[in-house]
Amino acid sequence: MNKLPIEKRRQILAMLCEGSSMRSISRVADVSINTVSKLLVQAGEACIAIHNDNVQSVQSTRIECDEIWSFCYAKKKNVKTAKDAPEGAGDVWTWTAIDADSKLIVSYLVGGRDAEYAMEFMDDLRARLANRVQLTTDGHKAYLEAVEGAFGADVDYAQLVKMYGAAPESMKGRYSPADCTGIKKIHREGNPDIKHVSTSYVERQNLTMRMSMRRFTRLTNGFSKKLENHIHALALYFVFYNFTRIHKSLKMSPAMAAGITDTLWSLDDIIAKIDEMAPAPKKRGPYKKRISN
Repeated sequence: MNKLPIEKRRQILAMLCEGSSMRSISRVADVSINTVSKLLVQAGEACIAIHNDNVQSVQSTRIECDEIWSFCYAKKKNVKTAKDAPEGAGDVWTWTAIDADSKLIVSYLVGGRDAEYAMEFMDDLRARLANRVQLTTDGHKAYLEAVEGAFGADVDYAQLVKMYGAAPESMKGRYSPADCTGIKKIHREGNPDIKHVSTSYVERQNLTMRMSMRRFTRLTNGFSKKLENHIHALALYFVFYNFTRIHKSLKMSPAMAAGITDTLWSLDDIIAKIDEMAPAPKKRGPYKKRISN
């Protein structure tokens, strides 16, 4: 089986992590777009395993949660009229939970924005934490039952609800939101410290995601065409963010700040995981000499 040299794979993964489109990567790296797509799938599967294996028993004090919108193939309102829309087409939400101190992405989930996904997200977050935390979410109602089901009374939980004014006529139909006119901090469970009820870090992380991944860029044709590729790209991004990129304010990676690892990882570690998970080559059968008549 042909395998790309490690230098070429490192170059492709670096460009994927820095937000380049797949077609631009294929041109710069001088490989086919199918090669880029295949490596993305392999890296995504490897990064899902890396996150599940390493982001466990996290010691945290404050967790902030939020959701960020994107879409695959077409926006939800256009899926019905789109021809041959694949499974998973339409609006896609990425749920993220960040540790406010280490900036570690503790948990993430890709899917819808309903109560079922909220429960799955909170169950996964709870399973990765080693201690009681203060939890802050936005005002999305699906969080209420999900947090209760996952944490019970073993959490200090509050919601930060933003209030908006009316959007000006010139901005209607555009991406610019209405001005935020105020916030409400609502106590939900336990004894949360009101001065630490905030979603600033997770919202800043959402901005980093939108600026760092071509698939999240607005008003372009770089959006994901397949949900599977979208998930793989996010898995690669979160491992890159947690383990291989130095956070400027921390002077180390979030994983190092959280005590998960004591070294800064590189893309070679992801490549090593890809090779580790690669199926073993099939053994060829015994050679039989042809007997001529």
